[in-house]
Amino acid sequence: MPPASKAKEGEPTSAVHSQLVKLLSALFYGTCSFFIVLVNKTVLTTYSFPSPLILGIGQMATTIVILYVSKLNKIIQFPDFNKTIPVKLFPLPLLYVGNHISGLSSTSKLSLPMFTVLRKFTIPLTLFLEVIILRKHYSLNIIVSVFAIILGAFIAAGSDLSFNLEGYIFVFLNDIFTAANGVYTKQKMDPKELGKYGVLFYNACFMIIPTFVISISTGDLQQATEFSHWRNILFITQFLLSCLLGFLLMYSTVLCSYYNSALTTTVVGAVKVKTYSEIFKRILEERKKTAMIHKPNC
Repeated sequence: MPPASKAKEGEPTSAVHSQLVKLLSALFYGTCSFFIVLVNKTVLTTYSFPSPLILGIGQMATTIVILYVSKLNKIIQFPDFNKTIPVKLFPLPLLYVGNHISGLSSTSKLSLPMFTVLRKFTIPLTLFLEVIILRKHYSLNIIVSVFAIILGAFIAAGSDLSFNLEGYIFVFLNDIFTAANGVYTKQKMDPKELGKYGVLFYNACFMIIPTFVISISTGDLQQATEFSHWRNILFITQFLLSCLLGFLLMYSTVLCSYYNSALTTTVVGAVKVKTYSEIFKRILEERKKTAMIHKPNC
């Protein structure tokens, strides 16, 4: 009898802890997702950094270094490389780099409010892929809520419906890659296989070299090396901050998907508070005005 009473007493604590972990992982991901959009927007738009690919490579390199050093110091664990890992991981590396490149490119092409609206199409895509790939079932209430989010986003951004075909293409590709990446990440995070950290580490390892080769062939690397702000301490600080936030975003994405679902992760990532978007928009405008005032006359 005493053991049974102890078990009953322990059940609520366990349930509360589980819900708390889910909530904290979602909040962590939402915070990282919001701030990386702001920093990337500053790097790519305010400073006009010409190469989203190089920024993506910096984020991948940061992820590899942090996870490898953590593994060496026995802070985290993931399996050593063997010939079965590429098979276990496929097609995540392709989705990973597609998500990176399309996300960074779309950020530089569209205004923040419009970018936020179009990113919400990731939500129904994720729901659809979870049903097809993970065989999940959602109630009618959840489906209606998903489409209500999209409708609300269009209403909120009605004053900023600027058209940019290239930006639209990139952001819709980003929606597809993000949805597929979230669903396949959830599928492949089995602790008995690669685990959370193994998925992150090997994704970055497999795609950093091909991405670097693409940056050379497209001229992105040359444009990045010739960029005029490499001696600007503020730019370098924000570039490095973007690299760190890139790692934190990938880590928080995996955590949120692990403790919740791919759909929850997508909803948290796509739903940005409009007020924050407006605040950042005003900050950018003020910075541009300040730059024009301090710009020397030729």
